[in-house]
Amino acid sequence: MESVSTAAVKPDRWLDEVEPPAPPRAVEHDLNSFYYSSSDDVLAVLTPYNEWYDEVRPTGYFLLGQPMAAAPRPHVEVQEPIGKRRLQLLNLSSYNYLGLSYRQEVIDAAKNALDRYGLGAAGSPILSGTMEVHEELQNEIAHFKGTEAAVIYPSGYSTNVGLISGLMRAGDVVIMDQNAHASCVDGAILSKADTRFFRHNQPENLEKQLKKVAGKKVLVVVEGVYSMDGDVCPLPEILEVTKRYGARIMIDEAHSSFIYGPSGGGVVDAYGLKDEIDIHLGTFSKALGGMGGYVACSLQMKRYLDAFSRSRFFSCALSPVITAGVLEALRIVQREPELRARLWANVAHMRGLLAQHGVDVGESTSQIIPVMVRDDRRVMGIGRRMQESGLYVQPVKYPAVTKNRSRFRISISAAHDFAQLERASEILVSVLRQEGILK
Repeated sequence: MESVSTAAVKPDRWLDEVEPPAPPRAVEHDLNSFYYSSSDDVLAVLTPYNEWYDEVRPTGYFLLGQPMAAAPRPHVEVQEPIGKRRLQLLNLSSYNYLGLSYRQEVIDAAKNALDRYGLGAAGSPILSGTMEVHEELQNEIAHFKGTEAAVIYPSGYSTNVGLISGLMRAGDVVIMDQNAHASCVDGAILSKADTRFFRHNQPENLEKQLKKVAGKKVLVVVEGVYSMDGDVCPLPEILEVTKRYGARIMIDEAHSSFIYGPSGGGVVDAYGLKDEIDIHLGTFSKALGGMGGYVACSLQMKRYLDAFSRSRFFSCALSPVITAGVLEALRIVQREPELRARLWANVAHMRGLLAQHGVDVGESTSQIIPVMVRDDRRVMGIGRRMQESGLYVQPVKYPAVTKNRSRFRISISAAHDFAQLERASEILVSVLRQEGILK
């Protein structure tokens, strides 16, 4: 098998054409085209998808899952979608909002844990998988979030799934924002609760839903910052309606913990509402650059989740190596508030650059900036042009977002500098103009 070349090439060596060919019509399909099959064979769904994949992949327009050669720094080497060369690209795709995934202190903490604990926990957290470093991280998360206790999970996805399915039952009601993460939806489905949705960020529509389920046990589910649109939850208004109807509320702060608020406590910290929220969730993979998730909660809830949260106790505990790295990243967040200041300066700078050229960024006010294309048929081809021009941004289309709301989701990091953001803006604007998206 041919090995991947270690020699990186500049993007303009990828294609010889001045103007790339039009994307194949197959690129216009979305994953929903292959979700169902009329056949009575369970495996029949595989064939049409793989026929499509085999048609699209060799064209260079399949931009998902391109391997990266090293840490997700502002400049990365990414394997081209066709061939074996590595492209030198400016990275606006990775979360890593504070640049902590490759901080030397974090790496050293992980190395020390590897020497002490070995690679994995080798057990469920309720059996033999809990180690001292897990307890240490749970205690520090609880202290940081201002709660009695915290529970950690091996992934952000398993956190939402395990919390909602572990707490809610058939006959209960889950009402969530229509833009809530898929893990929240999946958790509600597994719980067998009556699952309803309210219009995105509209407290008045939430109230309409709450009126319909008066007298039932209700959990309202929102996010701090919504991952595809980058807009912030109007938490005071949502909370007021929720409390007025006697419901409980959980907030998923995957994209807002450790960067929002005076202490980095998240959107709840920014609004001064930390003590008003029933259940806090978040992940370690975004601002902290690690892996895993947490529920910050009461001691009673921690004990209950240990007994009833199946995604937690039927999984191996989070690797102690990752846990130690995350713990050090959390400590850096607390002792270096200037990281958050640098992030928000970068966000303001990039938003200003895009605004100068009239780039459509939807309703975003956060470090997640969706550069709207609104053309599902063309977004993959435009993504290829972005890479040819030296910029690594990921195209997002239906069903990840609603139809004709395709975009490039860019993520700003404290690790970027102004010159890098200015170059990224130049590429974005140039390609969008060439493609007729930006006038």
